Amino acid sequence: MKQNLRLAACLLPAAALLLAVLFARQLCPYDPNAQAFAALAAPSAAHPAGTDILGRDLLSRILVGLRTSVLATLALVAAAALAGTAAGVAAALLGGAADAVLMRVCELCLAFPGLVLALGLAALLGGGLPCAVLALGAVSWPKYARLARSRTLALLPTDAIAAARLAGDSACQLVVRHILPDVAGQVLVTAALDTGAMMMELAGLSFLGLGAMPPTAELGSMMSGGRSLLQTCPWVVLGPGAAIFAAVAAFNLLGEALRDALDPFVCQGEEHEA
Repeated sequence: MKQNLRLAACLLPAAALLLAVLFARQLCPYDPNAQAFAALAAPSAAHPAGTDILGRDLLSRILVGLRTSVLATLALVAAAALAGTAAGVAAALLGGAADAVLMRVCELCLAFPGLVLALGLAALLGGGLPCAVLALGAVSWPKYARLARSRTLALLPTDAIAAARLAGDSACQLVVRHILPDVAGQVLVTAALDTGAMMMELAGLSFLGLGAMPPTAELGSMMSGGRSLLQTCPWVVLGPGAAIFAAVAAFNLLGEALRDALDPFVCQGEEHEA
């Protein structure tokens, strides 16, 4: 019962975030791009989050910006997880030179600070939200590759894999029937726990002018546009910042819920300690 309540408590914020993302346009009280109000109006009943320097309703732009940031982050994490898992499984199965080359590439990527490397790649690609997603994906896949490779190498000597090979399963069948179902749980938990960090890094690139470009509503670029007004009109920055905080917290709670669901021994150990 206690575990179920904890799982529900972790899933509720993620469900609320998903609903806000799916129905962002319907939840907006005004057109997020309409410059129809007084500039830099303080929060009020008509504009709960105030207005920005161009007279646009901030609550509407925060909702649309949240949708942009979350969808871009999910696309980034999904691409990095899929590419890294495929590379790691392939390297473990091929072995030899292919495995050695992949591990050296992973070590080279992990030797540099990920955000710094992503900044350079995004600048080389010319900026923009797709380029920021591509740059972060290029530096994020090695962790998934190493995870998938290590798990695959642990599975290959097992009796289940040996029996499948004796039964005539091809390499593709081994991957689909035996390796991916085992690897998927760990990759999914890692991806869920990584989503919050990826969202902050994507917002950081936008804040520095290498992500979403105006007039696209995106939380990082909104904070960047209002940073000079932090002392005089703090709601211009605090509103998007609070949205990022809430989304990251929801993603982290979702990761904890998935970890507890897919690794019941962790829950049992924590309950025993309590």
